[in-house]
Amino acid sequence: MWLLLILLQAAVLPAQLCEAPGEVAAVQALSARLLGLSADPARDPDPSVYLALRLGTDHDLRGEERYLARLQDAFQHRYGRSLQAASRPHSAPHSHPQRDAAATQHSTSAEVEWPETGRLALYLLGLRATCPPPEPGPQRSLVTWLKYYLEEDWAGSRRHGHPLTSYYQYSLGVLALCVHRKRVREEVIRRLLVAEHHGRFGHTSGSAVDTEAVAALAFACLQRERLVGARLSAELGAATRAVRRRMVEAQGQDGFFGNIYSTPWAMQVFIATDTCRTQPAYSRAMAALLGHLDAFSTAATMAQVLPVLHGRSYLDIASMRCQEELGRSQGGAGTWRGADMALAQMPPWWWLGVCQCHGGFLLTDTLSPISPEPLTEMPGNMTVRLVVECPKPSCPQHRLYDQPVPVSAGASLLDVLRAATTQEPHDFTFDTQDTPQGPFLSSVLGLEARQQKRNYWQLLTAPSTSLQMGIADYRPRDGETLILRLSEW
Repeated sequence: MWLLLILLQAAVLPAQLCEAPGEVAAVQALSARLLGLSADPARDPDPSVYLALRLGTDHDLRGEERYLARLQDAFQHRYGRSLQAASRPHSAPHSHPQRDAAATQHSTSAEVEWPETGRLALYLLGLRATCPPPEPGPQRSLVTWLKYYLEEDWAGSRRHGHPLTSYYQYSLGVLALCVHRKRVREEVIRRLLVAEHHGRFGHTSGSAVDTEAVAALAFACLQRERLVGARLSAELGAATRAVRRRMVEAQGQDGFFGNIYSTPWAMQVFIATDTCRTQPAYSRAMAALLGHLDAFSTAATMAQVLPVLHGRSYLDIASMRCQEELGRSQGGAGTWRGADMALAQMPPWWWLGVCQCHGGFLLTDTLSPISPEPLTEMPGNMTVRLVVECPKPSCPQHRLYDQPVPVSAGASLLDVLRAATTQEPHDFTFDTQDTPQGPFLSSVLGLEARQQKRNYWQLLTAPSTSLQMGIADYRPRDGETLILRLSEW
C-alpha cells in the first residue's frame, strides 16, 4: 500500500522544475497575503487574482469559492443578454481599457461602446480553472461573447491597422479560446502573427514585453492543443521562438525583461515552452524577482507574479482536472482510468487535506489568509513637484502645470493630486476611474485619456523613469518630481 501511495504521489505531483528555488515560505506568504486581499468586499473582483490563487500549490477552498461567486455575480449578470442587443450601436458593455495593462478594467455603466476582450478572456480562463466546472450553458454563452469581441477587434484591426482594444487584449482573447479548446478563425490568428512579425506590439513609451509574452502564450497554446493546421502551426512555433529570443536579448543587467512587472509575463513563455530549465535568462529573472518581492504589494501585482513563482503558466489551466469530477465518476457517472482507478481505492484518511487533483499537480487545502497590514503613518511633511505635460500638436503649450505640492510624509501620488486641487489658484483638476487594480487616472486638467484616441496618462518620475505602480500605491520621496504625461500607445 505504501509503495502504491508513493507511486501515486509521484504521478500527480511531478517535480516543479520552474518554480522559485528554495523560497517556499516566501511564496506561500505572498499567496496568503493575496488571499487576504481577495477577502476584502470593497475591492472589485479581478479574474487574474482568482487565476493566481488557482495556479498556486496551497489553497483555501472556501475562500476561493467565495471569490468565484463574486466573479460570477459580476460577469454572468453583465453578459446575461443577447448578442443581438449588444451589436446595436452604443448597447454593448462599456469599458475604457487604456494601454495594455487595463485589460481587466471595470466599469459600472450599463451601456456598451467598446469590446471587453481582455477582461472577458481572463474571466473565461478563471472558469476553466474552476472545480467543479461551471454549468456548460452559461459558459457557452460567454465563449460566444468572447468570439464576438475578438471578431470586433479583428475588424477594427483591418480598418485602423490595430485592434479596437489592444494587441494585449486581442492576444488574451485568442489564448482564452484556445485554453477552452475552441477553434479561432485563421484570419484572426494571422492578424496577430503579422503584428508580431512587423513589431507592432510596442508603443511610444517603449517596448511592450507583456503584450509580446501573451501573444507567444497564445501561439504556444494553439500549437499544443493542435487547433491549427501543420503549416500555420510551424509559423506559430517560429513566432514563439522569435519572441523568446528577443526577450533573452533584451534582458537588462538587473535581470528583468522590460521592467519588474512585465517580467512575470515573459517568464510564463519560458515555462509554457518548457525552456525554463535550460535558459539562463529565466534563472536570472527568477533571482531578480525573488530579490524584489516587496515590489508586489497590490492584489494586481501579486496576481501577476505568483503563477511563475509556482512554476506555472496560463497554459497549465488547459490540463487541469478536478478531484470532485473523479469522485462523481466513482459513483457511476463516468469511468476511472490509469492512476485514477488506484486513487479511487485509497482509504478515506488518505484524502484528508486533499481537495483537488489537477492534471499536473495536487492541490491541498492548507492556505490561511494574511490580512493586509495598515500603512504606518510617517511623521512630518514633504514637498513633491508635480508636472503635467501634453505633446504637440495636441497642446501648443507643452508643459501645462508645474508646481510644488506640500503633503504629509508617506503620502501616495493620489494624495499629491488631491492636495494639488486645493492649492491656489485652484486650477488643477483630475478624474479617476475605478478598476480592479485601483483608481486609474483618466483625466487631468480636463484632458481625457481615451481608448478611441489610443492615449493614456503616463506616470513618470523625473527625468523619464516610468512608474510601475498605480496612483494609489506609489509613494514619492521628499523633493521628487512627478510627471503626468499624456502619451500614445
